[in-house]
Amino acid sequence: MEDLLQVGAITQPHGVHGEVKVFPTTNDVRRFKKLKKVILDTGKEKITLEIEGVKFFKQYAILKFKGFDNIDDIQKYKGKPLLVTRENAVKLGRDEYFIADLIDMAVYDETDQYLGVLTNVIKTGANDVYAVTFEDGREVLFPAIKQCILDVDMESRKMKVHIMDGLLD
Repeated sequence: MEDLLQVGAITQPHGVHGEVKVFPTTNDVRRFKKLKKVILDTGKEKITLEIEGVKFFKQYAILKFKGFDNIDDIQKYKGKPLLVTRENAVKLGRDEYFIADLIDMAVYDETDQYLGVLTNVIKTGANDVYAVTFEDGREVLFPAIKQCILDVDMESRKMKVHIMDGLLD
């Protein structure tokens, strides 16, 4: 499992005083209010940044980092992901999982027949949808509902699914 989890990505500078607009990749944009630090992944290194201020604009979080006081300090990080350690991640409820932990999980049917690997999680308005790539290369979409997803075993990295009528047609 991943040690670091993405909570957002810097989209662009906001103003000229070092603030950035962040697109959240977390369910609740307000969680940035509770964060004291994030980790910036530059692609070459990971830099821990202390959050000095948080505002909200539409679906974005506007963050101000300590030591970044003008647009030139932060401009080069446009498009870069912001991460948190697993300890600073949101506490999950029952039957909730981090997407990063589901990717590449083996998927089996009710008879324990191997189907393929979970390759993507698609966020929709009603429920998530799990994209499973079968051994023959087909991609099948499973709604993340109790009637379809029977069991998720994080220890063995195994998911058991019910193939609903018409799903494979």
